[in-house]
Amino acid sequence: QVQLVESGGGLVQPGGSLRLSCVASGSIFSINTMGWYRQAPGKQRELVAVIASGDSTNYADSVKGRFTISRDNAKNTVYLQMNSLKPEDTAVYYCNAYRAVGNLRMGDCWGQGTQVTVSS
Repeated sequence: QVQLVESGGGLVQPGGSLRLSCVASGSIFSINTMGWYRQAPGKQRELVAVIASGDSTNYADSVKGRFTISRDNAKNTVYLQMNSLKPEDTAVYYCNAYRAVGNLRMGDCWGQGTQVTVSS
């Protein structure tokens, strides 16, 4: 089992920046893909960004050019740098980890979520 703990959320003005962190512990050898999802009130959870083995990345169209996902394997940590934040980025952000085997997702794990609010 993998435990994920997020931090770094908060209140920021439009145009501002935040950096989210997610530290993984436990059976981290069992995962090779980590990512960030978000869920706004009344909406479904959606993928924001993912980073796989070899550091290949994928982003939602709505955040391309503004958000950057990265990882520090020595610290078992994945980051989400969020710039040029918009009110529509307001959501609870969740860290996710799993082992990708071909097209299969194995051992999905989720953090508890961290609130990001973009408002003036």
